[in-house]
Amino acid sequence: MNPKPGVKSLKAKTEDRRPKIKFVIVFIFIAFSIACTQTPPKRSIVIAESKSYEASLFRQNCAICHGTEANGKEIDGKLIPSLRYGAAEAKSEEEIYQQIKHGKLPMPAFENQLTEEEIRRMVKFIRHDLQGKSETGN
Repeated sequence: MNPKPGVKSLKAKTEDRRPKIKFVIVFIFIAFSIACTQTPPKRSIVIAESKSYEASLFRQNCAICHGTEANGKEIDGKLIPSLRYGAAEAKSEEEIYQQIKHGKLPMPAFENQLTEEEIRRMVKFIRHDLQGKSETGN
């Protein structure tokens, strides 16, 4: 029995779909492979749960103004910035160091409360633990 003119047989329809199915399977495989090779974003530290020395320094010296999790807060109608996001993220490690050590109104200087080593550790804590930046700064 011959098919009617203009009507494809079931076999012809199946053969037409094979390249499309192969393409979809290859696309899914590539997408899955890419997803599996990506490193997950670094999870930010929870300061309240951290037992690190730097987190302890933060709780003692910084949390009162910058908030318990460094997300910023409002004091007497003035917004104290986040150390995780925004302007703090754009600062270099040297700028963060200078601000901690020498202060910048309204932030006080900490050069008489923290040692040089503690200031350096706080810079790394802000940059790496709070902001999730790598040693290379990205």
